Amino acid sequence: MSTLKITKKHHRHLNNPFPSTPTSLPFIQGNLFINSQTLPPNQNSPLGKDFQLLWSTQSGGYLSISHLSHPSKSLWSTIPGQAFISAAMAETEVEESRGSFAIKDRDVHLVCDHQSIENIILINQFDDFQLDYLDLDHLKTNSKFADSPVLIITGHIFSKRTKKWLQSSSIYRSASARYWVLFDQKENNQIGFKVKIGQPKFQLHHHPKASPSTSLGRYRRLRRKLRRQRKWKLGWCWFLTRTKGLSINSSSEEELGESNVVETALEFNRVCLTYASERNERFFGFGEQFSHMDFKGKRVPIFVQEQGIGRGDQPITFAANLVSYRAGGDWSTTYAPSPFYMTSKMRSLYLEGYNYSVFDLTQHDRVQLQIHGNAMQGRILHGNSPLEIIEHFTEAIGRPPELPEWVISGAVVGMQGGTETVRRVWDKLRTFKVPISAFWLQDWVGQRETFIGSQLWWNWEVDVTRYPGWQQLVKDLSKHYIKVMTYCNPCLALMDEKPNKRRNLFEEAKELDILVKDDRGEPYMVPNTAFDVGMLDLTHPLTANWFKQILQEMVDDGVRGWMADFGEGLPVDAVLYSGEDPIAAHNRYPELWAQINREFVEEWKSHCTGKEREDPQEDLVFFMRAGFRDSPKWGMLFWEGDQMVLSN
Repeated sequence: MSTLKITKKHHRHLNNPFPSTPTSLPFIQGNLFINSQTLPPNQNSPLGKDFQLLWSTQSGGYLSISHLSHPSKSLWSTIPGQAFISAAMAETEVEESRGSFAIKDRDVHLVCDHQSIENIILINQFDDFQLDYLDLDHLKTNSKFADSPVLIITGHIFSKRTKKWLQSSSIYRSASARYWVLFDQKENNQIGFKVKIGQPKFQLHHHPKASPSTSLGRYRRLRRKLRRQRKWKLGWCWFLTRTKGLSINSSSEEELGESNVVETALEFNRVCLTYASERNERFFGFGEQFSHMDFKGKRVPIFVQEQGIGRGDQPITFAANLVSYRAGGDWSTTYAPSPFYMTSKMRSLYLEGYNYSVFDLTQHDRVQLQIHGNAMQGRILHGNSPLEIIEHFTEAIGRPPELPEWVISGAVVGMQGGTETVRRVWDKLRTFKVPISAFWLQDWVGQRETFIGSQLWWNWEVDVTRYPGWQQLVKDLSKHYIKVMTYCNPCLALMDEKPNKRRNLFEEAKELDILVKDDRGEPYMVPNTAFDVGMLDLTHPLTANWFKQILQEMVDDGVRGWMADFGEGLPVDAVLYSGEDPIAAHNRYPELWAQINREFVEEWKSHCTGKEREDPQEDLVFFMRAGFRDSPKWGMLFWEGDQMVLSN
């Protein structure tokens, strides 16, 4: 597991207006080596019922996957003679400031950039295949072997010999690890892939001119030095290895030989998959993007965060960065990224899971996927048009429902001000015969004054001081077929200073123990503009039903829509009930938030009676700000942000 360094920059009053680009793992390239004794020169293997994989030793060896309906069109292929699996050990640093994040690769300790292919195995009958022999139980889990045959590729990744860390002319080190790649058909138009990297093994190599005893003596002196320092070149993970020591598989000095294995308990925390692209191939997708349509030539990070104010446009980005660290964002920052793309050549791929990933499209002839972890999983899609690819993609991840007619039959008037202000604006709009679908009233919870201006009370109940006669207002609008929409998010503010509260939702959530925690086990108070908030732990089994009750009270008053805001700000050092990795949980959080809201919508509809049940005009609608890959399954609408909106 990687060492995670987190730098908080929430409370700095002045910041660098030109923050540097986060350092990242460079594009990894290495050679491919073939075991000619175990591999055929050419092999065309079926993949499931609808795909095939071509293996050829030409030009150093390559793989190519195609659909049987278009066998000459490659959906995915490797670079001849080039490694397509590689891995690294690196430290991670995350800079965090109020929903803006910068993830950096620090101190790359090891890169295994070369690859060997030793076996290409076709499994026709799963029951007859001994997975244990190949140590593939981890790939067996949750795999669908119904559409056999399945293809497994095994071999090793390794690094070149180096003598840097030993400071000796006679002792060199290298590292290697076993890998497994599995391809299996998921749907008629989708191939799944899984990559798993084993634990690294370090080897000590001795210069041919040095005697074994001399080398062993130098090695022992080195080992004593390292023990005194309590760390070696892989210092951040010394604590993982020191209980075992550096055990050489040798019983005497004479048996030391030329190469000795050093056993460790380390794991790779970066996995890379490299494959071919064409120079004129254009890449589209990656979720909600604001600055580019074609991403060829870019490094696209996939991490949920604030969109940014300015995103490079000056002087607004300068000003935003100056007062709040990285608040200006850049071309890649987005509320709703997705590890999915399709190309102008009708190729498409997406990653499963929620780990931080980078799609490196900077090379003209290849793509490299880099993921934080020791495994990678995803799917390759077949389609003859963009529409087909999107259809196949959403077939796998889910699709939003059809919207009720009321939300698109007129203007949704977003405003604030209280009951009398709403009635006054409504009268004026009626004078001009403006068709109105709804009034969206964010300040239904009341407003308070802070040092940055008026802000909402994040306590999701109506403020009867700001909206006296709330229920009557909702009824009056409903008589004219106008809905009322409100606002909520998964954060709760302290209510000690609110005079007219009926409930204190922060204290209720704290009592139920459903707030995200810090490393001391206390509610994690997350900085947000002028006040701190607690975040709901959406992995806790009690959270969903508790929040659905809040939504139920809102809807009982006649509300028929709301913005389910935020979801992008889960701290990466948060402690969750599920115990999952907080960086992966950060990307999953907006999906969990959307899921709670969508489940409530469906449950409410199923329990409705009479007019509400039969009239589609009574259907509920909510819209999201943040999202990830599977958000279309749960979300209904998406908010495009309001950071750079101008009005006359």
